[in-house]
Amino acid sequence: MANITVSVAYALPEEQVVLELKVEAGATIEKAVLQSGILQKYPEIDLSQNKVGIYGHVEPLSKQLVAKDRVEIYRAITCDPKEVRRQRAKQAKDKKAKKPESSEGSD
Repeated sequence: MANITVSVAYALPEEQVVLELKVEAGATIEKAVLQSGILQKYPEIDLSQNKVGIYGHVEPLSKQLVAKDRVEIYRAITCDPKEVRRQRAKQAKDKKAKKPESSEGSD
């Protein structure tokens, strides 16, 4: 059977890893992840808990890959995105309020 090239990606806040590898045509997401060795490098990845996908679309581990697919391993969201936006907006508003006013017309 012919081989295809795919990549496996995993991102942490401080680093992003993209591993390119060759797998047999018809290989599944699970097989590519296992073959990539990423589970040994990042033992916190648990395929029974972490969602996986291809180019931003969540897919089951049994999904067959095609050439050039990028398998992505997703981490759990650790904070509420809406709350993060609220905090950023508040910080920006506070920063703007603290800006010293320019002295117009002073000679």
